[in-house]
Amino acid sequence: MKINSLARVVLSCLMAVTLAACAAEKPIDIAAATSQPKAFVGSDTCKQCHLEHYDSWQMTLHSRMLQDAKANEDALIVPIEEERIRADLAKLEQKLKVPSDKVYVPKTDEILYTIGSQWKQRYLVKKDGTLFISPIQYNADTHRWVNYHENDWDKRPWLKKCGGCHATGADLEKGTFVEPGVACEACHGKGSWHAALPKTAVFEKRQTIVNPAKLTMGVAAQICGSCHNRGHATKVKGAGWPVGYAPGKALEAYYESTSFEGGDVKHVYANEFSKGHHQQFIDWQQSKHAAEGVTCTSCHYVHQIGIPPTRSQTLAAGSKQCLSCHEILNNNLAHSIHSFANCVGCHMPRIAKSAESGDIHSHVFVTLLPRDTLANPKVPNSCQTCHKHKDADLKTLQEAYDALAKLPKPVAVATKTVIYE
Repeated sequence: MKINSLARVVLSCLMAVTLAACAAEKPIDIAAATSQPKAFVGSDTCKQCHLEHYDSWQMTLHSRMLQDAKANEDALIVPIEEERIRADLAKLEQKLKVPSDKVYVPKTDEILYTIGSQWKQRYLVKKDGTLFISPIQYNADTHRWVNYHENDWDKRPWLKKCGGCHATGADLEKGTFVEPGVACEACHGKGSWHAALPKTAVFEKRQTIVNPAKLTMGVAAQICGSCHNRGHATKVKGAGWPVGYAPGKALEAYYESTSFEGGDVKHVYANEFSKGHHQQFIDWQQSKHAAEGVTCTSCHYVHQIGIPPTRSQTLAAGSKQCLSCHEILNNNLAHSIHSFANCVGCHMPRIAKSAESGDIHSHVFVTLLPRDTLANPKVPNSCQTCHKHKDADLKTLQEAYDALAKLPKPVAVATKTVIYE
């Protein structure tokens, strides 16, 4: 009886506190709040109610795409040492469009923002009031400096060329952005209405923000495709990102993807597979995954509670991710000799470039065979990305594969055990 009485007292107190909280919350005119133009409010506002998601987002690469080097000096992952930088550039002298000793190398105090940190890092500086990417790039895995548009870097305003995918709330007319990095509103849309409404307006509040998980498959994937893409804006000439696009809209109305057929031999192979970075959406659109409704978030998470388990924010590591859907029924044909390898090695060969050649996986999910390279020498193949076959003769390698592919499925043969006394 005492326990029941205590429970009733506790419950009564909780109800009283809840009612008091609701009473203290000032009534808000929902119609008036939603009559104002939507605006960006920043992730610091979002975290007031969504702290666990905010914390998990901070563990992702999205949150660190663009970092304020003045607010956080540790954003620079390497010292800016001019002598070392010029020594590395001198090794590339024949490829440079500007002599290595004439390439602009910013001082540390000139760097306002850093771009990236995992594969490479670039640096934003201001010239005549406009932000530009300085013409040096640090490649993290190989610990070397390389050039980046060394001849025309100050003719390529960052906000127009790249800003909409590096920062949230980029505004070309004002020349500003709301928040560095790919923050909450980059995928969920402007949050001013959502933040203005009280928690008690449950249903109305839900309607004021975009939840990609509740969108149709094709529309949701286009949110990722708005940045994991390459091409040009359709609304603003010269812009490299989809100016005017908002999560939930049709991307192609604001952006046209590049293609080999369209003349882009720099970023796309002759078979239309990507050779450049941040182009996964172009690859995925060609894949069986896209046709079957397997989207970006089927394999990658955007934010989750806890520390990311893998480098690429996949739900599982390596083949475990693939095997969560693709059950191996047999080990014949090519699989019979690759049981020691993994799905990704052949079906997602590293043929695209971020910092160095071949550090990004293809997302068409198709094994490229030696015959593909024989047909077009500039198209790489899965077999030669393996060190064992790196220098193998392509014709011989293809013949070996063809012979293997014709082999019948191995059949076990019963043997008689003889016991000697």
